[in-house]
Amino acid sequence: MVALRSVCVFCGSSSGDDERFTTAAVELGTTLAERGIELVYGGAEVGLMGAVADAALAAGGRVMGVIPRGLFSREIAHRGITELHEVATMHERKALMYDRSDAFVALPGGFGTLDELFEAVTWSQLGIHGKPAALLDVGGFWRPLLDQLDTMVAAGLLKPANRALLHAGDSVEEVLDHLAGAEVRPVEKWIAPDER
Repeated sequence: MVALRSVCVFCGSSSGDDERFTTAAVELGTTLAERGIELVYGGAEVGLMGAVADAALAAGGRVMGVIPRGLFSREIAHRGITELHEVATMHERKALMYDRSDAFVALPGGFGTLDELFEAVTWSQLGIHGKPAALLDVGGFWRPLLDQLDTMVAAGLLKPANRALLHAGDSVEEVLDHLAGAEVRPVEKWIAPDER
């Protein structure tokens, strides 16, 4: 089982066109705070990122953000959070967020959300860390991606044990309960000798 002291949330710096995305971000931020779990995120005050941070703060939670210098200078950094780190690069941002988190949740988002999510899951696959990850599947947003992952398994390009590293759930409570109960065991040999 994972001791959830902090959860990193990946999500859009835009709110998107579906109000359910913002509703889910607010519910996630609120629930994290109510459970005494620190929110770790990308440090912006805009979009779904701002919504999840504001909700956690409003519910009395701790919020740690990490934002690259270029974005900080554009004045989108959330200056009202508990702890804000300015870093030089996106690589530093991700490394610090991963280090400070016990688990990962992805809300709807774009390329940045996918980049952060898949790097975190890849690190788990490679045994760099053993932290669980989950998608909060708001209104079926992640269904096409989940189907693609299953296609990769069927094509022999993704091992079922590695596919299982990314859970998906429809509700905040279900996703957080799954993460708290997860036992991530990275696959020792992710490439078999005959696949080299």
